Amino acid sequence: MTQLPLDGRSLTLADLARFDRERPKVVLAPTALAAMERSVAAVERAVASGKPSYGINTGFGAFAKTQISADQVVELQYNLVRSHACGVGLALSPTLTRRVMLLKANSLARGHSGVRPALVEALLALLNADVLPVIPGKGSVGASGDLAPLAHLALALIGEGEADTGDRRGGPLAGKAVCAAAGIAPVTLAAKEGLALLNGTQLSAALAIEGLLRADALLATSIVAGALSVEALAGSYAPFDARIHEARNFEGQAKIAAGFRSLLTASEIHDGHASCDRVQDPYALRCMPQVLGAGWDTLAHARGVLARECNSVSDNPLIFGDEVLPGGNFHAEPLAFVSDFMAIAAAELGSISERRIDLMLRQVNPALTMFLTRAPGLESGYMIAHVTAAALASENKMLAHPASVDSIPTSAGQEDHVSMAPGAGHKLLAVCDNVARILAIELMAAAVGVEQQQPARTTPELARVLAAVRKTVAPHSGDRRLDRDIEALAARVSASEFAALLPAPGP
Repeated sequence: MTQLPLDGRSLTLADLARFDRERPKVVLAPTALAAMERSVAAVERAVASGKPSYGINTGFGAFAKTQISADQVVELQYNLVRSHACGVGLALSPTLTRRVMLLKANSLARGHSGVRPALVEALLALLNADVLPVIPGKGSVGASGDLAPLAHLALALIGEGEADTGDRRGGPLAGKAVCAAAGIAPVTLAAKEGLALLNGTQLSAALAIEGLLRADALLATSIVAGALSVEALAGSYAPFDARIHEARNFEGQAKIAAGFRSLLTASEIHDGHASCDRVQDPYALRCMPQVLGAGWDTLAHARGVLARECNSVSDNPLIFGDEVLPGGNFHAEPLAFVSDFMAIAAAELGSISERRIDLMLRQVNPALTMFLTRAPGLESGYMIAHVTAAALASENKMLAHPASVDSIPTSAGQEDHVSMAPGAGHKLLAVCDNVARILAIELMAAAVGVEQQQPARTTPELARVLAAVRKTVAPHSGDRRLDRDIEALAARVSASEFAALLPAPGP
């Protein structure tokens, strides 16, 4: 993938993932150039006609009825960008910033926004040079576009903002130095172009897509960690039988169960407990296909929504031929809903993982010591590691409360119902961070649980998981501080290293 052409219609989630890994040069497709030029001509005709067209020769929001003279339409765009640059909080990560830029360029490339190709080419010049505008993460309510954060993107393009490059020794670039670092001059805005840059759901979408990618990795890791816990607890393999899940008729459940079967193969630990008198395992083991499967189905739904959003035109007004049509595509309700739904699903991955950790510490399997200590009473073992997992799981319950059920009127009531999609996206990422740490604690505990049953061997597939844990975390040889182990292992979980240990089939 040496080039990624944008036409506003063909961008996929797979393209975004490859862009993150390979960083191809992003260019405008020839078809996009023609479509954009047609929409620019329509804007020019609207200005010349003097007929009120929202955002082209009128004010914005509550000032929509105020008409602007033809000689002030460019000043209008600059005033818009400057006044809306009210974003606050930590700046977006480089990955999120690149994704916002890519999604914005693709949306404008569709040719319904009245934006010149030269403006999008300037945006892509920054992206290709990895000159990344400093975009504060907070300040958008997810309707009328992600206005405040995107205003900071626009400021960088007109030579009045800030940007980071790979070399941060001198601090962020500012003003005209931003565009100069990419070998271009600052953009001179034309009619409607400032509005087109600010209107849109690109921040909301970038956050939701990041949440999807992280949740995908966490779901696969949950199977890996859960299977290792089954071994540590000498659990039954019967709940993963394909016939059970075929009878339920849920695709996700069947796929998750297949993932468990790919890990729970030939095991001396399992064979050694064949005569165990435990009739059924607790739900945290037995119902993993049902709980994780519901998560798989949730992410599949979100994936469909976000795949469509990749090629959405979400600014306002939109140009169709000579018609300038005001609408509400900037309302990010679809993104708010799926971000909230994914946060709930991810929180449940952490919740059921915390229950498995507890099972391993309370001697449900009598072959294990209490709290997985070497010397119960003298040592605390993993007692407080579980408390950390419980704290994170409880925090996730708060974070999983939906943001999308909230709304607060803005712009003197003109924008009277908003989506809160950026808040939903930020919460989703916070949940994912917590779940990565909970799964790290489960992997650590399950590794000790399996090792305490040696010389009986686990399955070959889980032996590789155990080796991966031990690559980062030393064997348990007595009480020691565990915070660094948790964070180091969580980083590997977040980097999909444990998800990669799930053999096919799987999610």
